[in-house]
Amino acid sequence: MKIMSCKQLGGACDKEFHANSFEEIAELSKQHGTEMFQKKDAAHLKAMDEMMQLMQKPDAMTAWFEGKRKEFEALPESK
Repeated sequence: MKIMSCKQLGGACDKEFHANSFEEIAELSKQHGTEMFQKKDAAHLKAMDEMMQLMQKPDAMTAWFEGKRKEFEALPESK
């Protein structure tokens, strides 16, 4: 199991996500983002806007996503 924070995944807070795969941690981050969107959390809305800007450039988004995958893979297993 590995741990990444919301901030590490492009978000706005220190909430930690625990997962065995990058796909799993991405889904946890997405769920958290949806919750923060529904709460209209200003910091998360700003982070989401920045992600939306990145998504306008498919190559940039793919590179960002793969960078985060490599970052996850390089993390040590948590205890």
